[in-house]
Amino acid sequence: MILKRRPDIDRFLARPDASVRATLVYGRDRGVVRERAEQLARALVPNIDDPFDTALLTDGDLEADPARLEGELSALSMMGGRRLVRLRLHGEKSTIDRAVAEALAAHVEGRLNPDAAFVIEAGALGRESGLRKLAEKAESVCVIPCYEDEVGDVARMTREALRDDNVSLTSEALEIFLSRLPKERGVARQEIERLALFIGPGSGATLGVAELEEFLGVEPDASLFEAANDAFGGRPGPARSGLVRALEEGETGPAAVRAASQHLGKLRRIVTLARSGADMKEAAKAAGVFWKQEREMQRQARSWSLSELDGVQADLLEADRACKRAGSPDALIAERALLSVAARARRLGL
Repeated sequence: MILKRRPDIDRFLARPDASVRATLVYGRDRGVVRERAEQLARALVPNIDDPFDTALLTDGDLEADPARLEGELSALSMMGGRRLVRLRLHGEKSTIDRAVAEALAAHVEGRLNPDAAFVIEAGALGRESGLRKLAEKAESVCVIPCYEDEVGDVARMTREALRDDNVSLTSEALEIFLSRLPKERGVARQEIERLALFIGPGSGATLGVAELEEFLGVEPDASLFEAANDAFGGRPGPARSGLVRALEEGETGPAAVRAASQHLGKLRRIVTLARSGADMKEAAKAAGVFWKQEREMQRQARSWSLSELDGVQADLLEADRACKRAGSPDALIAERALLSVAARARRLGL
């Protein structure tokens, strides 16, 4: 079963068909993929963080232990409910694609735990992907391809998110904001949340063009975003200094990791558009890059590949989780994450 229409996807994510044993959510926009997979997971089990009912694996786990995926799919829920196995694929290795396809085949044939729900998150799987081919043919598998949001979808998402916080933009300000908004869903949502905080949640205020320009000018001067920019530009010293300055200004480790993730999202958008034949300068504008940073972002985009960015994204996700654990040294974790990014950038010649 392949779902492409938004109403069909929304209905399935809200009330998953009990006959579906596995779901493949894939696409170039990782933010949309992650958001839909998360929504599905929450509809399948009461608590997606319960270790007795839920397992979350990555392709790194499969490389370390190839048999682990089938082991998790064979396990029964210790609490008697439905078991959920989530697999998050960051890369595009053929060996991993083949291994996941084999595990999926065993699961849909009922050779593992038939009551387990299997949710796979993946990037832009090509038609040659064995995993995608199998998923599209299997009757008990739902396939949800995720495409980049259209302008109307982003506008609707922005209006709804701002309305939830009882704030809004004038029509002209909304048009300007949308033109500067990154295309990746996850990064876009973060920018919308940041805008709502800037306006003042619950204030009932409506922001015009003049006030919006003040908001749009905040990012380039913010220490966290400077630190992220320096890290992806291969400048470990300035990246660390920027982070220290931000922490002194009251920022936190999780906020630093989020800033790095937003920078990564913009880079990914630029690299993707450039690979599709777009002019690098136009790609930077489409990614919502502030005009003063366009030249530097273009320089970075020429060195970073999508596969390298995938690796960094996996590290930042792990750093984000680590920062949020009780008692964790979040500032140190964020510093290590930024320095790791800077080291990768240096190896790429930046």
